[in-house]
Amino acid sequence: MARIPEDEVERLKREVSVQRLAEARGIKLRRLGADLHGLCPFHDDKTPSLIITPKKNLWHCMGACNAGGTAIDWVMRADGISFRHAVELLRADHLSATPIQPVKVGTVRKLPPPVAREADDRLLLKQVTDYYNETLKQSPEAMKYLQSRGLTSSEMIDRFRLGFANRTLGYRLPAKNRAAGAEMRGRLQTLGVLRESGHEHFNGSIVIPVFNRSGEVVEMYGRKITANLREGTPDHLYLPGAHAGVWNEEAVAVSKEIILCESLIDALSFWSAGFRNVTASYGVNGFTADHRAAFEKHGTERVYIAYDRDEAGDKAAAALAVELMQMGIECFRVMFPKGMDANEYSLKVQPAAKSFGVLLNKAEWLGKGKRAMGDAKPRVIEMDIQPEPEPEPIIEPEPAVIEAAAKEEIIEEESILAEIESQVEAAVEPVEEEPEPAPAASPIEIKKDVPLLAAMPEPVAAMEPAAAPAPTIDVPVEVRGEDIFLTQGDRRYRVRGLNKNMSYELLKVNVLVSGHTPRGESAFHVDTLDLYSARQRGVYMKQAAEELGIKEEVIRRDLGRLLLKLEELQDEQIKQALAPKEDAVTISDEDRAAAMELLCDPRLLERIVEDFARCGVVGEETNKLVGYLGVVSRHLDAPLAVIVQSSSAAGKSSLMEAVLAFLPEEQRVQYSAMTGQSLFYMGETDLKHKVLAIVEEEGAHSASYALKLLQSEGVLTIASTGKDPATGRLLTHQYRVEGPVMIFLTTTAIHLDEELLNRCLVLSVNEEREQTQAIHRVQREAQTLEGLLKRRDRDAILAVHRNAQRLLKPVFVANPYARELTFQDAQTRTRRDHMKYLTLIRTIALLHQHQRPRKMVEHRGRAVEYIEVTLTDIATANKLAHEVLGRSLDELPPQTRRLLLAIDTMVAAECDRQKMERSDYRFSRRDVRAYTGWGDTQLKVHLHRLEEMEYLLIHRGGRGQSMVYELMFARPSDGGRPVLGGLIDVDALSKYRYDEKKSGPAGQSSGSSRPQVGGVSGAVKVASPPASMRVPEEIEFGIAESTYTGAQRNGHYALAMQGVK
Repeated sequence: MARIPEDEVERLKREVSVQRLAEARGIKLRRLGADLHGLCPFHDDKTPSLIITPKKNLWHCMGACNAGGTAIDWVMRADGISFRHAVELLRADHLSATPIQPVKVGTVRKLPPPVAREADDRLLLKQVTDYYNETLKQSPEAMKYLQSRGLTSSEMIDRFRLGFANRTLGYRLPAKNRAAGAEMRGRLQTLGVLRESGHEHFNGSIVIPVFNRSGEVVEMYGRKITANLREGTPDHLYLPGAHAGVWNEEAVAVSKEIILCESLIDALSFWSAGFRNVTASYGVNGFTADHRAAFEKHGTERVYIAYDRDEAGDKAAAALAVELMQMGIECFRVMFPKGMDANEYSLKVQPAAKSFGVLLNKAEWLGKGKRAMGDAKPRVIEMDIQPEPEPEPIIEPEPAVIEAAAKEEIIEEESILAEIESQVEAAVEPVEEEPEPAPAASPIEIKKDVPLLAAMPEPVAAMEPAAAPAPTIDVPVEVRGEDIFLTQGDRRYRVRGLNKNMSYELLKVNVLVSGHTPRGESAFHVDTLDLYSARQRGVYMKQAAEELGIKEEVIRRDLGRLLLKLEELQDEQIKQALAPKEDAVTISDEDRAAAMELLCDPRLLERIVEDFARCGVVGEETNKLVGYLGVVSRHLDAPLAVIVQSSSAAGKSSLMEAVLAFLPEEQRVQYSAMTGQSLFYMGETDLKHKVLAIVEEEGAHSASYALKLLQSEGVLTIASTGKDPATGRLLTHQYRVEGPVMIFLTTTAIHLDEELLNRCLVLSVNEEREQTQAIHRVQREAQTLEGLLKRRDRDAILAVHRNAQRLLKPVFVANPYARELTFQDAQTRTRRDHMKYLTLIRTIALLHQHQRPRKMVEHRGRAVEYIEVTLTDIATANKLAHEVLGRSLDELPPQTRRLLLAIDTMVAAECDRQKMERSDYRFSRRDVRAYTGWGDTQLKVHLHRLEEMEYLLIHRGGRGQSMVYELMFARPSDGGRPVLGGLIDVDALSKYRYDEKKSGPAGQSSGSSRPQVGGVSGAVKVASPPASMRVPEEIEFGIAESTYTGAQRNGHYALAMQGVK
C-alpha cells in the first residue's frame, strides 16, 4: 500500500486544531490555566474530564475512557474510522459538526465518492482514471518516482491522464454493507479495478490508461513504485483479460513512421524527448491484433522497433519484424547499448532528444540482404504533424524540440555523433558481447539512405507549404518600454511580461492580437499563456481565430514566429542579467590628475586626517585614519574588519558615515539591518573588493554567522530548495557570494561576541567632555556663512578622495622585514591580532602604491609585479596598533576602562582632601554619578562589569541595605591606558634593511643575521622575536595554483599576494 508521507501526517497533527474539532461537535470548553476543560464525548461524562492543551495541540480524557492523542486520533475515535480514512478527511477538511455518538466502526463514508452510481462501465473507468490523475498530482512519492524515471512533463501527465493508486478509492466508496456500495464495488470488480478482496488492483502503482479514438478507457497499466516488495509481487499490472487498444493511437493515425517500444514507460521517454510518433506493445509478446489493425488501417509504412536490448527483446524484435514485413511495413531495429532499455538510455545519455535522434538515424534495417537504394524515402519529423481535419487531440512538440527541429534539419555533424557515442561508452560498463552479424549497409550508407527523423515536416494536404523556421527569425519588432509589438500581415501582436521570464524553462506572457474580420470590423483577443505549453497555445489559437474570423493555421504560424522571436529577446535579457556589472564611472583627465596628486603626496596620511577635519569631523584622529585604512584594505585578499563601539548618541554612526563618504558609491554596500539568509542570495560578485557597511550590529545579529564566515573564508555558499517555475517541482539551487569584502559595523553593546571581536578592529569613540565641546563648536560654526561655504569645499574634497579610491588597484605587497617583526604571544587570540597587525602594515603600503617603485620577479615563466613595505609603513602601523590593538587586547571595554580611570581620579582627589588612605575610602553609585555626570542605567552596566572583574569591592553601607564600593585599582605609571607591548622598534629594524647584495630574488647567499638585543616598544626587550611570532621557513605564494618557497629563493623577505585569486 502507498504510505502517507510522514511530513504530511505531521502537518495535519500540527495545523488541525483539536480545540476546533471539539467545538465543532458542540463541546463547551472552559480555560483553566494553559489548558481547556470540557465534558468528554466518548463516555457518559458528568464532570469535565476532557483536557485539551492548545499549545501542544493534544487532548486526553482523565475519566473512564482514558483516551487521548492528536487531531487524527480524535477523528478516528469520533467517527469510528481507520487512520488512513481519518487522514483523508482532514486533508479534505470534510469534518462533521454533529454531536458525537460513541461508535466502534463507522460505515457511512464522510467523503464524496469519486464515481457516480448511475454511470455506465465506460464512464465509470473514465471517472476512476480522473480520480487517479488527481491523486498523482497530490502524491509527492509518486511524482518523485516519475522524476527518477525522467518523466517530469506536466503536459505529458495531463495529456495521457497518468495517475496513482494509493488505496484511497475504497475509502471514498460507500461501504459494502450499503446497497450503493455493494453495487458500485461489484461493478468495479467486474471491470478489474477492485479485486474480490475489495482491495484496489493497482494499489501502489503509477497508472497509465489506454484510450481509443473515441476517448474511452479500454486498458490500464500499472507500475509499482516501491522497490522492496513482498516476494512474488509483480511490478507490472494490467486489467484482467486480454489486452485491448493501442496507446497513443492518434500518432499512428497521422504518421507513416512509428516508434514501437516494449513498455509504456519507454514510450513516454520518447514522447518526453519530443518524438511524438511513438506507441508501445504490452511487453515483448504484447503486440496485439489491435496493433496490427491500427497499422493496417492508418497505412503505417515504417516501424522502428525500440525493444529492450536483451535476449528476450532481440528475439521478440526479430519475430515481430518478420510479421510486419509480411504486412508490407519496413522495419528497423533501434540498437540501445547492451542490456539497456529506452528509459535507462535517456537518463544516462543526455540530452535525450539528441541521443534518441542519433540512435534512430543509425537504426539497423531488419530486411534480408542489402536494402535497395530506391526504397529510401525522406523521413519526416513526427514532432509537429497535425491530424487530419477532425476533432482529435493535437500532437504538439515540447518547446525545446520546436527550436531543435528548426535549428537541426539533419543530424550530420560527426562531432555530435562522437559526443553521443562517447557518452554511451561512459554510461555503459564493458560487457562481453557475442559477435553480432554485420549490418546490411555501411554506416555511411545508412546515414545517407535511411530517412532522418530530424528532417523537416512533410506538408499536410490542408496546409500551405511553409519554409523552415530559421534559428533567428527576421520579424519586425518594436519595443516600447516593457511592451513588444510584432506585425504579421494585417495582424498586430502586443506582448507584455517578457521581463519576468528569467528562466529558459518558462515563457509566460500576455499576448494581445488585433486585426480586422473579413467584414472589415475591428477585432482583438488577449490572454495570458505560457508559449511553451501546447495546450495553452491551442486554446489561444482557437479563440483568436474565432475572434478575427481567420483560420487557426494562420494564428499557429504567427505564434511560431512570435515564439522564436521572444526566445531571442529572452536570451539577450538573461545574458544581460547574468553579465558582470561593470563600474561605468569615467574619470576625466583633470580629476585623475587631482586624485594622483593626492596619492603621490608624501604627506598622504596627514592629508587624509586634515581632509576629515575640513569635512567637519573633529578629533578622533586615530579612528578616522584606521577607518580609512580599513576601507582601503578591501583590495587585499583578507581585508580588515572594523567595528565602532560607543554609547548611544556618541557619534559612532557619524564616524562611519564620514569614512564611507570618502569611498565611491559603487564600491560600498550599506544596510541598516540584514536577515539571516540575505547575504547568501547576493550576486556572486556583488561584494567582491567592496565595503559592506551595517549601521547597527544588532540589526545584523541574525546574519552574524554569515558575516563571520565571509570575513574568515572570503566566500559564502548555500544550497537552497526552490520551485521550478515550469514544472512546479522542488529543485536544489546553489548560491555563491565571493569576497573578499571589508566589513564595517557600529554597535552600542558593551559585551561583543568573542568571535566577532577576534575578527575586527574595535574603534572606541571619544566621549570625553572636551570632545563634546569641540563637536558643539563645529556644529555652531557650520551655521555661519563660512560654514555654509565650507560645504561646497567638502564636496570637492570628497570627489578627489573618491577618484583616488578608484585609482587604487589590487597589487602584490612584499614585506622585506616580516621575519624580524615581533608581537605579543601570551594569549591565544593574539594569533588573529597578529594577522591584523600584518594586514595593517600591508594596507598602509597598498595606500602608497603610487609612491613605491614597481618591482618584478619571475616565477615559473611569469613576471610578477609587486611593491615593498617600508620602515615608515611599519612605524605608522606600530603607532596605530598601540591604541587600536592594545584596546582590543584589554580585558575591559573602552567605556568601562574610561569609567575606571574617572573613579580613580575621584578617589585620589577625595583621599587627598580628607587625608585618608585609599583602602579606607568608600563611595556610592550616587557619588560616581555626581562626579562623572553619567546616567544611572549606563553606570549600572559598567559598575557591574568592574565588580565582576574585581576592580571594585562591595561593602555593606551604614543605612539599611545600601551598598558602597572600595576601589581595588591603582593607576600605573603609563596612565592606565592599554598599550600593545612586544612590537619591535623601527630603529632596531633599520639594522636589517633589505640588502640585495645578500639574499634576493636571484641571490644564493644567506639572509641577515638574527636581531640583536635592542629597544622594543612597550618597555619590553627581547633577544629575538618570540618563536610563535616568527614567519615559517616556507612561505606560500598565492600565485595561480603554484607555491613559492621563500627559503629557497629569498631568505630575507616574504611575498604575499593581495587581491588576486
